[in-house]
Amino acid sequence: MGDNDTIIIKKSTMRIITYVAITLIAVVSFTGGYFTGVNNSSGAVVAQQPSLQPQIGQEAAVSSRIQVSLDDDPQLGDRNAKVMVIEFSDFQCPFCRRFYIQTLPQLEKDYIDTGKILFVYRDFPLDSIHPGARPAAAAAECADEQGKWKEYHDKIFDEQNKQGEGTVQLGVDDLKKWASDIGLDTQQFNQCLDSNKYDAEVSKDFQDGVQAGVSGTPTFYIGSPQNGYIELVGAQPYSIIKQVIDQELSA
Repeated sequence: MGDNDTIIIKKSTMRIITYVAITLIAVVSFTGGYFTGVNNSSGAVVAQQPSLQPQIGQEAAVSSRIQVSLDDDPQLGDRNAKVMVIEFSDFQCPFCRRFYIQTLPQLEKDYIDTGKILFVYRDFPLDSIHPGARPAAAAAECADEQGKWKEYHDKIFDEQNKQGEGTVQLGVDDLKKWASDIGLDTQQFNQCLDSNKYDAEVSKDFQDGVQAGVSGTPTFYIGSPQNGYIELVGAQPYSIIKQVIDQELSA
């Protein structure tokens, strides 16, 4: 084809190109330009934006229920509650932090503090992208020894939030300082953290998550051991989680 040749595009073809471009723009706008999932080359899982698996309110949700282990992880609410919400989370994950800031307070007010649900926190540190997540998970277990898991959980996310959005780097010195800030016995806490006492516990959480099908954080399982659980992936807005919880409470 010469330099002066002209390319002619039919109107029908142009309409298709325009439609595809608009669709791609809409998808990118909806996801914030952040696509997530399993990295096929390394098998690594990543922090995730919201998505639904399966669609809520449809019969597919019943057939897709799965079983998830509760283990003996930190719990909030009534242990005899009809519905359980299990979160697999990463302390350095910005979307987990978003859930903590935007959704968990309302969830506590409406469902946890009223005894309607049992909320269970399980660790899923994404070591390949969040090197501070595993020591933070172990540190939270050390805080749990002194009866202050929730206070420490909140402190970890609050301190990162002060530094802005996105992934915030944190280290062992930070974890020890935050323990002191909330009034923990620092000698006991530091010894617990330095001894790697809870490394096996954190790894067990991670493996249980993999077995359940977790592919990113945060991931939620809502239901009960008797009826199985529905999976929600990503930093879901309160309205979505509320919809699933209410569905399970009325079942």
